[in-house]
Amino acid sequence: MNRGVLHGAAAYAMWGAFALYWNLLRGVPTGQMMGHRIVWSCAVLAALVASSGRLRALAAVPRRIVGLYAIAALLIAVNWTLYVWAVTSGHVVESSLGYFITPLVNVMLGVVVLRERLRPLQWIAVGLAAAGVVSLTRVHGEPPWIALGLAASFGTYGLVKKRAPLMPLDGLFLETAVLVVPAAAYLLAAHLSGEGVFLGSDPATDVLLVGTGVLTVLPLLLFASAVQRVPLSIVGILQYIAPTIQFLLGLLVFHEAFSAAQFTGFACVWVALLLFGGDGLVARRRALPALDEGAA
Repeated sequence: MNRGVLHGAAAYAMWGAFALYWNLLRGVPTGQMMGHRIVWSCAVLAALVASSGRLRALAAVPRRIVGLYAIAALLIAVNWTLYVWAVTSGHVVESSLGYFITPLVNVMLGVVVLRERLRPLQWIAVGLAAAGVVSLTRVHGEPPWIALGLAASFGTYGLVKKRAPLMPLDGLFLETAVLVVPAAAYLLAAHLSGEGVFLGSDPATDVLLVGTGVLTVLPLLLFASAVQRVPLSIVGILQYIAPTIQFLLGLLVFHEAFSAAQFTGFACVWVALLLFGGDGLVARRRALPALDEGAA
């Protein structure tokens, strides 16, 4: 099997299995978990960027670009915090829905912000996904806010990153560097108030908190390797590994409730994704002959 496919599958499998890791830390306040994730991720990324000799170049990045990455940093911080809170509060299944619908949210952002046009089958897919969300709203008496929040924050993050000029590793380092000072200040305040968990009475928790840095960076490195080696159409298929694993963990490991009515809502989203993916494959196949003729 292509090494890029293996790397991509491994990255998405790790992202899907994150719920298991975060649940080991469910006794730690969400804010402190996020603080440690940012601090230790920044440390790992700083070491990697420094070893590549690009640290000095990043120090000279124009203020406008830093501002762009600051916006991205805030969006990914919201996404990380919401996800960690969700999986440690018994909402793993709903968090999986958020990442199932993210590609469709990306499509709608493209229409609204970038004025992109959708093909008829794509509109049907978006309509089906919306019907699934409406169905789940009726089941719970309110919209699936966790799923919508995850999809909106990550989709908007992706939109901002489309305009970001730096390499993925450099960009992520800049994002965590923007967040590291407030994160470290928060952790210090928690420690001084006696509420800090780190360096308390449980060394295993300390190790797990430090490990969030590697946990964050490793799948990103695998993902970067994958996108360099395989077509984006393959990456688009692989991305559903993560929410599928989350969904199965929610049902089989964490034993979250999942009714027939909820299944109907999820089924609408799944059918929408099949239609969307199928339409994309057909469109790409039709484009290939035109590209070949243009190159001839």
